[in-house]
Amino acid sequence: MTSIPMIQQTAGAGAARSAARRRGLARGANRRPGWVTYAVLGAVLLISAYPLYYAVLLASSDAITIAQNPIPSLLPEGNLFTNIGRVIASDIQFWPAMWNSIVVATVTAFSVVVFSTLAGFSFSKLRFRGRGPLLVFVIATMAVPTQLGIVPLFIVMAELDLTGKLAAVIIPGMVTAFGVFWMTQYLEEALPYELIEAARVDGCSMIRTFWHVAMPAARPAAAMLALFTFVGSWTNFFWPFIVLGAGNPTLPVALQLLQASYFKDYSLIMAGVVASTIPLVLVFIVAGRQLVTGIMQGAVKG
Repeated sequence: MTSIPMIQQTAGAGAARSAARRRGLARGANRRPGWVTYAVLGAVLLISAYPLYYAVLLASSDAITIAQNPIPSLLPEGNLFTNIGRVIASDIQFWPAMWNSIVVATVTAFSVVVFSTLAGFSFSKLRFRGRGPLLVFVIATMAVPTQLGIVPLFIVMAELDLTGKLAAVIIPGMVTAFGVFWMTQYLEEALPYELIEAARVDGCSMIRTFWHVAMPAARPAAAMLALFTFVGSWTNFFWPFIVLGAGNPTLPVALQLLQASYFKDYSLIMAGVVASTIPLVLVFIVAGRQLVTGIMQGAVKG
């Protein structure tokens, strides 16, 4: 391995500093974390998992026990599956609501990935007039609260006769400003211009270049964006509650119907929460490695 002084003599001080920085990063990457790191990560994991575990404790109890002792014991009782069965057998239309949530979350995640990657490819690799101000405008829309657009959005959906239909939830979420910003930043670093020029020389149109060159390069970041969008759509309550109502609800809206007017059976409500969380846990277990890869590869150097 060439020494740092030799690099400084042959290539200059800048190249020597860059080589020293890279070697320092390599040594840091190979160093195993100490017990302090594991202790901090373990504490963060316990704090993050406790709300879900608390929901499991309440879901495994019953209404009488919770009324007598609002703070449950640290070990679950034996009523979890019984309470989940009560949720499924209730009149909230659990399975149709879950199917609606699957459709909305899947279609929304797919469309956000496709349109955000297409917009990110355009903003990062194409040169056109107004590219910078348009990107700033798209990013600035993230500062506008969602609640401000609910009334005009509901009017538009009513004029299109989409109220009460899943399309009223899917269409407004088909592309997001965060998705466009994320894919723009990722493709700016991950997709070299040489690959695009090579594809164009080989006779590919711009659409084929996007599909065969940009999409494979954006796969890690696209997987992360798809997972986050899926979770956000699955747990979305505000807009589906307004535009769908109780006639054709998604799962969060249907679970809200478990609350009675004068009495709340928290064991039943928490059982519904646990049942609605199980699909998300399965998704993270299956796609967790791809999620971590997408987050790490999507990080942009300063």
